Amino acid sequence: MSIFEAIIIAIVEGLTEFLPVSSTGHMIIAQNLLGVKSDEFVKAFTIIIQFGAILSVIVLYWKRFFNVNKDIPKEKQGINRLLYKYDFYWKLLVAFIPAAILGFLFSDLIDEMLESVTVVAVMLVIGGVFMLFVDKWFNKPRESQEMTNKNAFIIGCFQCIAMIPGVSRSMATIVGGMTRGLTRKNAAEFSFFLAVPTMAAATGYKLLKLIMSPDGSQVLLDNIGVLIVGNVVAFVVAMLAIKFFIGFISKYGFKLFGWYRILVGGTILALILAGYELTIL
Repeated sequence: MSIFEAIIIAIVEGLTEFLPVSSTGHMIIAQNLLGVKSDEFVKAFTIIIQFGAILSVIVLYWKRFFNVNKDIPKEKQGINRLLYKYDFYWKLLVAFIPAAILGFLFSDLIDEMLESVTVVAVMLVIGGVFMLFVDKWFNKPRESQEMTNKNAFIIGCFQCIAMIPGVSRSMATIVGGMTRGLTRKNAAEFSFFLAVPTMAAATGYKLLKLIMSPDGSQVLLDNIGVLIVGNVVAFVVAMLAIKFFIGFISKYGFKLFGWYRILVGGTILALILAGYELTIL
């Protein structure tokens, strides 16, 4: 993989990771347009550069991400006192657990689905149709809706749907939040926060897997420059994408993203039907 190819793929990753449009679907198109052949490093690259995207969330929301409850009620004692103080991180852990468990139990099945371009394309279209109506179905948000442990867990369960490639982790978690009465903005922000432990776990797992593979450490060292560039680009682009997304959905909702998903998924299906052998990163 050249530096130029790494930059293009990292731009695609940064733009689409936090938008409800499926970064996987866009990776397929970008990879095949660039003519990048899929190998173990290329597959690892697309996961590892998520670290840059993770940093963008932490930097943009650092005041909330590193904030703890200091005014703890006196009646909170023992474990309850600790949970109250670190409530933000506890909610993220509760939401993260369903995906962690299912990801561990069904890792082979998930990897198998990730190899299917057709599955990605079909889910893009289905998800797009769903997004055309999501604003009407959940059009009565409650601004004061509290992020309880139950709400966090349910949103985490919705995140598991995104294990099907093409669904979009962002779309699944935002919709999950809206079903619990969160506003579009609040649901999107919690989706960003939840991405940090989820993507960090995926990045760490893929990095460890690469290092433990034959000659993996050497491959990593030989391509360290490509990984650094990819993470920096993904970081910058993801910051811009997040800022745009929050403002856009607060004002216009999700319908445009629905049409866009249908267009991208339809394009991939058309290419497959036309005889093009598309590969996935």
